[in-house]
Amino acid sequence: MDLWGIDLGGTKIEGVIVDSDDPMKVRCRLRVPTGSANGYEYVVGQIKELIGQLERTSGIARPPVIGFGTPGAIEPSTGALKNSNTTCLIGRSLRGDLSRELGVEVRMANDANCFALAEARFGAAKGRRVVFGIIMGTGVGGGLVFDGQTWNGLHGIGGEWGHNPICGETTPCYCGRVGCVETVIAGPSLERFYRETSGAAARLPEIAVRAAAGEAAALATLQRLTAKLGEALAALINILDPDAVVFGGGVGNLDIIYSPETRAAILRHLFNGDLRTELLKPALGDSAGVFGAALLASD
Repeated sequence: MDLWGIDLGGTKIEGVIVDSDDPMKVRCRLRVPTGSANGYEYVVGQIKELIGQLERTSGIARPPVIGFGTPGAIEPSTGALKNSNTTCLIGRSLRGDLSRELGVEVRMANDANCFALAEARFGAAKGRRVVFGIIMGTGVGGGLVFDGQTWNGLHGIGGEWGHNPICGETTPCYCGRVGCVETVIAGPSLERFYRETSGAAARLPEIAVRAAAGEAAALATLQRLTAKLGEALAALINILDPDAVVFGGGVGNLDIIYSPETRAAILRHLFNGDLRTELLKPALGDSAGVFGAALLASD
């Protein structure tokens, strides 16, 4: 049986059909706009439309189980979605509603967990037992994989390191707290720091180019990234002691993430004399999330 996966993003919904024997072999892959500004029912309708398009384009009938990666987490006690930056989904029983609308069993996980699962099974961290997958883009998320299986935890928030506090930071976060990791090292947060330091606006890739040319404000921005990432990641490594950390998202594209400077910044806060955890670039690119969602259907 082929595996079907859906990656529900803030701006697009991506669907894939893959070979169950070789999940990296794609039979069909399509996208539609999310349209979250139009409300919850519209988003559910877009997912239903995408499933229909996948059937029509591939000539393959939908299977009895479909995997979904979503922004946010499911509250185990109620089945409602929470902690989502796609706010129209919060408090809604998305898994149950989709199951009724589509007539299938829906298996759902946080999008960062899906990213981590795909990279752990078939990507950069293949063969490692404990893998932490990080998505650093407009926000900061994380997913945890033990022995090829995602770990959601008692509250469904396993891996949500983006809302841990960083010492001395006071920027308000959408979650209602201040100084969260996300408010410091997410892409928009770094761009804001650069703008406040230089008086000029620039996107993160351009800031990296300017840093390479020696511009002081750009260098300060990347130094802030390595220092604060080191502090935040060391706390996570102290607890989980993973074999590998895989980085996705726009911030994860920066070479400085994998540099000796970042490793030194982690080591300054680590409860160990050396750092052997691998810091890895993703092997599957922006496809990891939807492949991980498909893998949920195989478990």
